[in-house]
Amino acid sequence: MIAAQDNDRHFTPEEFFAWEEQQLEKHELIDGRVYAMSGGTQNHSAITGNFLSIIKPHLRGRGCKTYNSDCRVNILNTADYIYPDLSVTCDSRDQENAFYITYPCLIVEVLSDSTEAYDRGKKFEKYRRNPNLIDYVLVSSDEVAIDIYHKNAAGEWVIVSYRGGDRVELPSIDLSLPIEQFYEEIVFPSQP
Repeated sequence: MIAAQDNDRHFTPEEFFAWEEQQLEKHELIDGRVYAMSGGTQNHSAITGNFLSIIKPHLRGRGCKTYNSDCRVNILNTADYIYPDLSVTCDSRDQENAFYITYPCLIVEVLSDSTEAYDRGKKFEKYRRNPNLIDYVLVSSDEVAIDIYHKNAAGEWVIVSYRGGDRVELPSIDLSLPIEQFYEEIVFPSQP
């Protein structure tokens, strides 16, 4: 959810972490530059909460950690740090640093009009560099619709689209359930 470049100063990751601790808003660090994060809607927040409330108990006792949008993801082999809406890691190396994770197997982004192109394009381009990432989940906040970019056994990314009545498959965490569970109690604004 990058809104706008915050300044022209270049930061090292260490400078960024120290600087961001003093800020009221969250920021992402991309190519040494800081970008302010935009806020989300009620549906955005509620859908993210639904994912968290489904995935966290599903993974209990499996050695995996589920994180909300307060956890940064380091783009592997870069100094870029991004805040996805939800991430899951089952890699013990991610317990070595308190500021971020690097090896997620699942990332969820809830889409908004202002971020959809970025989430589908440049952001996914960064995320897919990581060999541990298996499922990149893009969730509509305007309708019951989920697109999953899934890395198959051959290492190829395929897109699977789910709509109302479908059963969503998340192989990265061995989860399968009706799409409607992710949209529980979500009210969509009426279209004119």
